[in-house]
Amino acid sequence: MKMKTTSAMFIFTIVAVAICGALLAGRPEAYAAASQPADSSPLQQQIVAKEREGLDALKAGDIDRFGILTADDAVLIDAHGPASKAQVMTNVAGFKLTDYSMDDVRFVPLSPKSGLISYKISEKGVSHGKEFAAQAYVSSIWEQRGSNWLCLFSQETGAR
Repeated sequence: MKMKTTSAMFIFTIVAVAICGALLAGRPEAYAAASQPADSSPLQQQIVAKEREGLDALKAGDIDRFGILTADDAVLIDAHGPASKAQVMTNVAGFKLTDYSMDDVRFVPLSPKSGLISYKISEKGVSHGKEFAAQAYVSSIWEQRGSNWLCLFSQETGAR
């Protein structure tokens, strides 16, 4: 049970995942732009928006949307080690965020169509019937493949 809880908590973060506040009336790009420093790049804004979209999918209980944002070949790591998308999707089925915040977001462009973000997440939710509150440091790599943005990698480290 602990592995499922920890893995689920890690997964929510992936996609990385969405925009708080009901995606600001259906305009995720507006929220992403408003939540970024004035000097952030369009690439950074896009990737942060996708990360929030994944988190908001977990908040809404939309596991299918969360899965669409995660690459089939993604590697997701938490305290239990690496997991595949299939493993994460199984674990996240019993997981729902009720609240989260992303602080100290940092960005490194990797290519014109990919980048890495890292941030500290504070979250509350329910995992397999039990309420939790946690803080963690998250790093995620996103890449645009065709017209889709996908999380390729995410690692979560519990914060003390």
